[in-house]
Amino acid sequence: MQQIKIIGAGLAGSEAAWQIARRGLGVELCEMRPVRQTPAHQTADFAELVCSNSLKSDTPNTAPWLLKEEMRRAGSLLMEMARAVAVPAGHALAVDRAAFSASVTEALEREPLVTIRREEVTRVNEDEITILATGPLTSDALSGEIARLTGASHLYFYDSISPIVEADSIDMSKVYLAARYDKGTADYINCPMTPEEYDRFYEALLSAQAVEEKDWEGEAPASAGSGEQQPRAKQPSCGALEEKLNYFEGCLPLEELARRGRDTLRFGPMKPVGLRDPRTGKQPHAVVQLRQENARADSYNLVGFQNHLKYGEQARVLRLIPGLENAKFLRYGQIHRNTYITAPSLLRETLQMKAHPSVFFAGQICGVEGYVESIATGLMAGVHAAALATGAEPVAPPRATAFGSLTHYICNANPKDFQPANITFDLLPGLDEETRRKVRDKKERHRMQCERALAEFAEWWKAVAAPVSTVPAR
Repeated sequence: MQQIKIIGAGLAGSEAAWQIARRGLGVELCEMRPVRQTPAHQTADFAELVCSNSLKSDTPNTAPWLLKEEMRRAGSLLMEMARAVAVPAGHALAVDRAAFSASVTEALEREPLVTIRREEVTRVNEDEITILATGPLTSDALSGEIARLTGASHLYFYDSISPIVEADSIDMSKVYLAARYDKGTADYINCPMTPEEYDRFYEALLSAQAVEEKDWEGEAPASAGSGEQQPRAKQPSCGALEEKLNYFEGCLPLEELARRGRDTLRFGPMKPVGLRDPRTGKQPHAVVQLRQENARADSYNLVGFQNHLKYGEQARVLRLIPGLENAKFLRYGQIHRNTYITAPSLLRETLQMKAHPSVFFAGQICGVEGYVESIATGLMAGVHAAALATGAEPVAPPRATAFGSLTHYICNANPKDFQPANITFDLLPGLDEETRRKVRDKKERHRMQCERALAEFAEWWKAVAAPVSTVPAR
């Protein structure tokens, strides 16, 4: 039986493997961890969530909700697993990241049609059906092979990871529980700041020392409750840190935001709007939100506080936040380089290479940004690769769907200034002019766009789904 090869068992590769196996086809799933680790991963499990534990808004008729709803209707394994290990996060879907990756790994290890290879792949046979889902931390050797396939160098941006604190080290007398605008349950811990406390924090952040390349490559995560840097074997370089780093605008480091103006943080990750302090009845000057990290509720991550300051500097600055004066950090913020290809020049809307149609790209390496978007492209690549393996022609999803809007963007954007994208309503086609004149309410317009998307998705899925097993109940 022909096996479809998948390189990379992250979010996209794991979902692709599941979709192919559900269609009765064999999969060879290659993952280099733990034989070779990356600078950001902590485990050898599949679908490890590196940056945060949030899979975005679950509010109906939002763009992230639409993308997840399409995945749910397509029988996504990872969406099923995410629901099973969800932790309280107001109107967002957040997961216990360890339980999530462990459950995905277990499901794929149990699947008889999936053969797992724990090894680094450095060569790609363009004549064999292959899905490249190696993610933003693709190894140097495979990056060189992708450059050979694409005939071009990669693009990249720098991404950062938020710190995590031990729950017992939070001074609960100085914080309060609330969800913004009281949407959902009050699951977030909110650390309020006065103008004076905010100014002190802001000045400390601006003066804090950032990680340089030589430090970043050699640092390991600090041990629980420690502010010390732990030695480890030097990781392969992810590229020189330029004087002006190329960041993804949707995930800027805290210190970079601060440099844009004194109040920028108060309109970003420290926004107090909709977070009235029940003890005072007033809205604080600024707020730092903490989101539950796992089902045990023994750790919390600092929402939007991704950074690449030195560990000792992070401890000094973050302990200026009310309630975190004695915080024990289970993980400090880190920086890593995200690599992606110039998809508009290289890919069809079925995620196949134009020059090598047997080779598919999925996940962040194909030019999407975000966990949910990565899973979605993995699902699509799995469906399209299975179709190709059975002699059928892969059919791209309709433009009006969230699936179709994502692939339309990455395959039709201007290659000269191509940047990765999250799913937003800006990517979806708008309503016709007459409808827009009649319907002024933005939420109603979004509802109508979602309704149209799901109707067109249903027709497309009916045509491409069979034969497929349903995700078994767990």
